[in-house]
Amino acid sequence: MEPDATAAKVAELMWSADQASQALGMRIVEVASGRAVLEMTVATRHLNGHWTCHGGMIFSLADSAFAFACNSHNQMAVAQHCSVTFLAPGREGDVLTADAREVTTAGRSGLYDVTVTRQDGTRIAEFRGHSRTIPGTHFEEETT
Repeated sequence: MEPDATAAKVAELMWSADQASQALGMRIVEVASGRAVLEMTVATRHLNGHWTCHGGMIFSLADSAFAFACNSHNQMAVAQHCSVTFLAPGREGDVLTADAREVTTAGRSGLYDVTVTRQDGTRIAEFRGHSRTIPGTHFEEETT
């Protein structure tokens, strides 16, 4: 199976069970090998006491994009460490996009950068995720 087709199949399987991302209103825009793009429109339920998008919601969007990117090779992967730097606020009605890209993999470890922007291109946050593969795959691949 081609790498991007593998990524698409993994994303479909993961999304079907990902109640958290769905409940927050996220949408998958694109998946490819080592890459995932997710969007979320900031709703009232995402706002904090300053009437801006809660940092936890932004982190969750970036973390979900990271999860789809690091699992795209059909090897189960989990977050080992993540960090985020918030750069600008998101506001109600903003469409936030998290673009996750694989930086490198070595052995069981992976490094991913996720940039979160709003619809006008303003960077909202920069997220770095360290993944760790665990035993198992998302689906059994056919061998020839």
